[in-house]
Order: sequence, then structure tokens, then C-alpha cells
Amino acid sequence: MQLTVEPLEAGAFAPFGDVLEPDACRDRRSINAGYTTRFHDLCRLVLDAEGGQPCLSIFRTRPLPTPLRLTTLERHPLSSQAFYPLSGRGWLVVVAPAGDLRREAIRAFRARSDQGVNFHPGTWHHFSLALEAESDFLVVDRSGGAPDCDEVELAEPIEIAP
Repeated sequence: MQLTVEPLEAGAFAPFGDVLEPDACRDRRSINAGYTTRFHDLCRLVLDAEGGQPCLSIFRTRPLPTPLRLTTLERHPLSSQAFYPLSGRGWLVVVAPAGDLRREAIRAFRARSDQGVNFHPGTWHHFSLALEAESDFLVVDRSGGAPDCDEVELAEPIEIAP
């Protein structure tokens, strides 16, 4: 199966989660005596189900070899998971709707360096896909409590079109 990469846009990504874009935020608040703009409430986080608690991490990801051939997807049925790039580079987001994994429903999005995502609970996704060089991502997800990560090995790899 080969996927064509789409630009990451809020409407196209809505079935899978939220696009985190400060410049598109409608609720902007001036704080700290006017020296700071708060881009407020960019997404709805789900982090406390079944004994879990919020966890803030940085993931450092190396690019996969090209051409890209993806062999696994994962999901977090109890919680959301948010990624925001910190290294000033675009990256790739591969997702499929929650529920039974259907190969024909898998999509790939090219995120700009100023776009993050928040996966809704249960959304299938690939781990963060750095493209140009090793990249850091700020990650907000769930820690502790009941297990919350399902991984599947794909019967056939997914190829990403250039």
C-alpha cells in the first residue's frame, strides 16, 4: 500500500484529533503585562482515565531510512497524546480512525514546523516521524494506571510517496 502525503489542515485531520497551531488559535489572551500572548486551550486533553495522570516529555526522534516503509501502528485507547515539534522542522503524521484498524483508512499528513497534533483517544498512529534530521517533540500524554498502548504489526508495509 502506498500513501500520498496531504498537507496538515484542521478540517482534514478532525476525525483523528486536533491540529495545534498558535496562529490559528481563536482564543488569544494578553498576559504578563502585555509581554506574552497566551494561545489558550488549543485542544482537549484526556489524560486521567483509569488511574493515569498527565505526563510532559520530550521525544527525540531520528528519521527513518528512505524510502519510508512503515511496519507498525499504535493507539492509546484511554487517552489523548499531543505532539508539538521543537526543532524547527516539518514532520510527518500517519493516522487511521479509532476502532478496528482498516488499511484503506490510513492517511499521511505533512506537518509544518509550527504545527502539532493531539491524537484523540483510540486514534491509530505511527510514532513521530522526523524527516530532515533528528528532531525533538514536546509530548503531553498519560502515565501510570491501566495499560494504554496497543501496537499492531502490519501484514504489509505502508510506503509513503515522496
